Amino acid sequence: MIGGWWRRRRDARMLVQRAIPEDLWRLTLSRFPFLVHRPVDDLQRLRDLSTLFLADKEFAGMQGLEVDDGMAVAIAAQACLPILRLGLSQYDAFKGIVVHPDVVVARREVMDEDGVVHHYDEELSGEAMEGGPVMLSWRDVADAGDSAAWGYNVVIHEFAHVLDMRDGAPDGVPLLPDRAARERWLDVLEPQWQDFCARVDDGEDTLIDPYGAEAIDEFFAVASEVFFVNASALRAEHPQLYELLAGYYRQDPAAA
Repeated sequence: MIGGWWRRRRDARMLVQRAIPEDLWRLTLSRFPFLVHRPVDDLQRLRDLSTLFLADKEFAGMQGLEVDDGMAVAIAAQACLPILRLGLSQYDAFKGIVVHPDVVVARREVMDEDGVVHHYDEELSGEAMEGGPVMLSWRDVADAGDSAAWGYNVVIHEFAHVLDMRDGAPDGVPLLPDRAARERWLDVLEPQWQDFCARVDDGEDTLIDPYGAEAIDEFFAVASEVFFVNASALRAEHPQLYELLAGYYRQDPAAA
């Protein structure tokens, strides 16, 4: 296949010419403990994927923010963690990454069942749109090393949405091989989500962000956050959900 050969040759050239400098890579790993504890082979693959990600994507800082090399690498490393085994082609559908200094207030509207339109403001730390761009709050990205303790990671959350949207609108189901695989996925995810929603409604403290009760696609995204940044806790509390995500992402971070 000529296309595949050309891409491999281009990638090999990028990995030589635009490799992330060693000092910057080590600094990035030190900032995010959930990365540094990975095996050496995983870290090298993550570095290569991050290099290719940076070569492919276009970063734009907003509100006067300048996205420097350290910021771009921090985003790339976290964005590439979910696709460590899946490959960078998972992100082919978009190019742009928009970075704000802090949360963004977005004006929303919703129509109720009587046809009345209501307007409201929503604070966003990130947002993924079909076809891009992906929007991120730099404050939340920078704090990811600390927020991992409570299972929060805005980059992984938004890029889980990107993966979810590969087969169309976000519905909590990423692109899977066939209908049977989709049905098997929902056989696990839907009961897990319904049980989670019941726990949230009862006011329980939950390992997974209560925001996941908003919709099943948000549940997939917040569960993915915990899977990558607090894997042992997710495996202990939600073993079936952990196994589902481990099978899709082809990773077992709790064993690292």
